[in-house]
Amino acid sequence: MLRIGILGAAGIAPAAVIRPAGRRSDVKVLAVASRRADGARQYAERHGIERFYGDYASLLADADIDLVYNALPPSLHAEWSIAALEAGKHVLCEKPFAMNAAEAAQMLQAAQSTGYRLIEAFHDRYHPLSAELDAVKSSGVLGEIKVLRADFSSTNPFNPASLRHDPHWGGGSLMDLGCYPVHWVRAFMGEEPHVLGASATLNPLGADLSVSADLQFPSGAKALVTSAMLEQPHHLNSSFEVTGSEAHLLVNNMVFPSRGHSITLTAKGLDRSWTVRGLETYDHQLEAVVSALQSGAKLPTEGSDSLSNMALIDAIYLAAGVNR
Repeated sequence: MLRIGILGAAGIAPAAVIRPAGRRSDVKVLAVASRRADGARQYAERHGIERFYGDYASLLADADIDLVYNALPPSLHAEWSIAALEAGKHVLCEKPFAMNAAEAAQMLQAAQSTGYRLIEAFHDRYHPLSAELDAVKSSGVLGEIKVLRADFSSTNPFNPASLRHDPHWGGGSLMDLGCYPVHWVRAFMGEEPHVLGASATLNPLGADLSVSADLQFPSGAKALVTSAMLEQPHHLNSSFEVTGSEAHLLVNNMVFPSRGHSITLTAKGLDRSWTVRGLETYDHQLEAVVSALQSGAKLPTEGSDSLSNMALIDAIYLAAGVNR
């Protein structure tokens, strides 16, 4: 039985961990911690969690917890992921992994020195859609890859009280949304790009409302990665596009494919569209974590992958002139 403790009475945790754990017999969400004991108690009652703590350190001291799900704001990921590792817990840390690559490196060093696992929660990478796209690439049907385009944009009007809009907490469209497209292009290419140029629009607090970045891969392919927090209502786009010398690939709804997605391959003037069967992305992620902890197999969203993703985010911000 894998027993999980949640750091932060977070809105993402029910979808990411609580409900997926409830669909399994070998995982239990045992505890939750918040900065306010009353908030932790209410959260525990609402979600049927046995134990609650009014501070994070008390949860880490609970000897019955095997894995900590770090659902805190990005500015607290490094501190509390490292503390959890040093307390003898495995960690599933929400994206973005850290505030910057320097913090990410410290987190990886803690995982290495303690021997406990530190996994970044890019849940979409564990859906069968990702394996399908990898198979399309490896088949060679696209020919030489020329251009990639990746976008994640959604409705999230500026709110100065929202952590997602406050740079001190790790807010901004690139951190909150754009980390996904950055991950998609890196994972698909299996290479680390450099930034040719980038631009951003900022909110009054200094966090980015939108970001656009041009990337160059060592193999010659170029990529355009974009993210935006939009005022317009009911907008959600997470699309991935690859143009090769022989064919064109378009994927709609990369982030939540179980809610409806499409893959379209255009070659020699003919379109072929299909979908891939799968559960909720978070169910696949939890399955991967449980299996990896049992087998010791490395997961695609841990180790150097997390550091490289943060390093590219840093480089995009630098190129866009965003002072973080």
